[in-house]
Amino acid sequence: MTTEAALPSGPARSGARGGGRTVSAVLFGGRTGPVLVIVAAILALWYAACLPMNAGLPSMPTEGDLAARYQAAWALERPVLPSPHQILMELRVSTCGRLPSDQPFWSAFLSCEIRWTPRNLLFHAWTTLSSTLVGFLMGGLLGIVLAVLIVHMKTLEKSLMPWIIASQTVPILAVAPIVIVVLGSLGITGLLPKSIISAYLCFFPVTIGMVKGLTSPHPIDLDLMRTYDASVWATFWKLRWPAALPFLFASLKVAIAISLVGAIVGELPTGAQAGLGARLLTGSYYGQTVQIWAALIAAAALAALAVAAVGLAERVTVAALGGRR
Repeated sequence: MTTEAALPSGPARSGARGGGRTVSAVLFGGRTGPVLVIVAAILALWYAACLPMNAGLPSMPTEGDLAARYQAAWALERPVLPSPHQILMELRVSTCGRLPSDQPFWSAFLSCEIRWTPRNLLFHAWTTLSSTLVGFLMGGLLGIVLAVLIVHMKTLEKSLMPWIIASQTVPILAVAPIVIVVLGSLGITGLLPKSIISAYLCFFPVTIGMVKGLTSPHPIDLDLMRTYDASVWATFWKLRWPAALPFLFASLKVAIAISLVGAIVGELPTGAQAGLGARLLTGSYYGQTVQIWAALIAAAALAALAVAAVGLAERVTVAALGGRR
């Protein structure tokens, strides 16, 4: 029997080649399926952990069947570990206000009226995101400039690189109050101090990644550029820079996530009235654990969106340069 005879014919054969994919094949045949399975497992473990984590609270009933105790653990006002639907409800309340009593949960969640006030979580998210983006731009540019100087000036590689590495050994929780106090004494407050803290964190991965990228061209390619009598800048723009782009975007994805962490940390020692860091402080002061978790989920969502934006910029850049997306 030949190979052609062994293969199914007609619709079955076309389906085997991917022409007639079912819904289950679409959901679980690519990247979507594993992600859904992991999310479902995390949610199941999260719901299951609510009872043992909240068992020691005075408001938890000590008697009753297991189902009743779980329902109580999922509905506590100030739990140690809130349930996922409590966090979802807090996100809705923090962005759209209280749920109308005469509407079901999902319809009220979709009919959202956002008011741009300091009580809105989106207001705090934008405050943190603005500091993140400014710090990311500052740190990214600083990292690229340092990398170019280190690659083209060998003395800087031995004199500057150890200090760049040593700068990241100091805990950011120790650096942030110093930066805030020093800049505050100079009359500089608001966005800039938090942005400097973000830049302090995010310039390091950009510097290391760009140094690796700019030195990645093969020696034979560099020798070829010398054979063509190419200048240092011609070699940089036509050889080193294109070779460094994959390393640059990989570093930028790490840098923008770290920049968000720096912006949140920068809001903690200042007693800021706005920002996700301020929401975390307010929640910790008043024991509002659901509010704390909602702010953490909002920060994670911001980081995911920021990394996705850098990935989109990478695909656009690669396509513009004629590469494969």
